[in-house]
Amino acid sequence: MNDIVIVDAVRSPFGKRGGALATVHSVDLLGQVITGLLHRNGLRGDEVDQVVGGCVSQAGMQTSNVTRWAWLTAGLPQQVGAFTLDAQCGSSQHSVMLGQALIASGQARIVVCCGVESMTGVPMGSPVPADGSLGRPVTDAYTDRYEYTTQFDSADRIAAKWGLSRGECDAFAARSQARAAQALRNDVFDSQIVGIEIRDANPAVAGGAATRTEVRDECPRPTTLDGLAGLKPVNPGGIHTAGSSSQVSDGASAVLLMDRRTAADFGFQPLATIVDACLIGSDPVLKLTGPIDATAQLLRRDHLRVNDFSVVEINEAFASVVLAWLREFSPDENRVNPHGGAIALGHPLGATGCGLIAKAVHELVRSDGIYGLVTMCCGGGLATATVLRRG
Repeated sequence: MNDIVIVDAVRSPFGKRGGALATVHSVDLLGQVITGLLHRNGLRGDEVDQVVGGCVSQAGMQTSNVTRWAWLTAGLPQQVGAFTLDAQCGSSQHSVMLGQALIASGQARIVVCCGVESMTGVPMGSPVPADGSLGRPVTDAYTDRYEYTTQFDSADRIAAKWGLSRGECDAFAARSQARAAQALRNDVFDSQIVGIEIRDANPAVAGGAATRTEVRDECPRPTTLDGLAGLKPVNPGGIHTAGSSSQVSDGASAVLLMDRRTAADFGFQPLATIVDACLIGSDPVLKLTGPIDATAQLLRRDHLRVNDFSVVEINEAFASVVLAWLREFSPDENRVNPHGGAIALGHPLGATGCGLIAKAVHELVRSDGIYGLVTMCCGGGLATATVLRRG
């Protein structure tokens, strides 16, 4: 079988809620990341066969197929098809799995896989009005079968099941912040960042606006264990706080896929090969344990061991999600989220999957690693996972 390869993977800087990217429309944010991906690889829009995008809160400026609007608004060719999917937090990671399938089936040669989320502009819960006027996402028939839990409920239950303490979760959060801070000091993310142009209202400037380019992640913040210990748990009696949970943020990301022959035809040297991928279901009450089962499935299928991975990117939705995964697999912890994760860098829902793939492939290149793993828990009891091999 002709390998499906990642030629490039990029992301915007991730901005904090109400921060640098707050005024950027989701369509423009994703459009800038896609055009940045194409420009830095010298690829024309009409050479792309299809665009697959992920977005979770599909309301307001993120509804009506935000991926298609982003492509058109960026001035890219109208004949290229684009669609938007929702696999919850794993949406853009699953877009890569679908892009891989399109190419492997012969329906496309070049696919852009991507994701976007402005959590400032379209807050979590926006698609489900509080007044119930559009109905609930679950019915009585569902709740007859399963308890309906919040993500914080699930995170605290995972901590209880794996015997994780508040102190362990706080220590993990502090480590994530420290690793991200060091990565930013060392410019580790520069190879994967596409700068975002932002127009700021400024009456002193001709035309009433000034343009600046945002190139740095905004979410990392000075953190101490004492400071984390002083935060109030979200659930009474629980252990997760705002400090040990992923940060609400804004961002976009994109991955350029093709088969190896096509990459050679264009003169590209791929960053990584997609070895395998999966989307699985898991317990919808615990909800966030899926990365354990997804990892186990790919380890079995691909005859790998966890320490074969030079880098693992597992989404830090909550500290307990990663700590439970670590308990199950006992990897070299220096290889897991080596430059911090969503607790420090933010989790712009629909953009995180391709963002983690960008982190993983660039780290494989930077560290001369061989195999990488990206895995995420997703709302509703789902998980995504992808095995990568450098080159």
